[in-house]
Amino acid sequence: MGRPVFLGLGSNLGDREAALDGALERLAARGFRVARRSSLWLTEPVGGPPQGWFLNAVAEGGTALRPEALLEACLATEREMGRVRAERNGPRAIDVDILFFGDERRDTPGLVLPHPRLHERRFVLEPLAEVAPHWRHPGRHPELGRTARQLLDRLGSRELAS
Repeated sequence: MGRPVFLGLGSNLGDREAALDGALERLAARGFRVARRSSLWLTEPVGGPPQGWFLNAVAEGGTALRPEALLEACLATEREMGRVRAERNGPRAIDVDILFFGDERRDTPGLVLPHPRLHERRFVLEPLAEVAPHWRHPGRHPELGRTARQLLDRLGSRELAS
């Protein structure tokens, strides 16, 4: 499978579970092969207007696509599934983020790898620690080298629903 690629998925509109499944099916058709997937995590929205809770998951897989092409596949999937970016942190039918792409680093206006806020987000770290507890953050900041489990522990031990 090559370098591990991890995607974060979330939905808080409509049939959330079907949206997560549908996004992975569409991404598979675009060249992302899922190797492992976390369970579903029910999480409270972070920022934005009042809105319903999210279902979140993390998928580990591989692809022959370059990071920029995978990003376009994620964005096309979101558009096909009705994602409207009307309001920052607003409700969404589907959200797909590239968390990291092997140990690649990018810092462009369209793509930052690893995801710049993944180490701050319980809704990412809980499912990530479930499927890859020993994954080490490859970023260039103080979190460099910490495992997913260590990053989650730094956020505190309060557990959300799973």
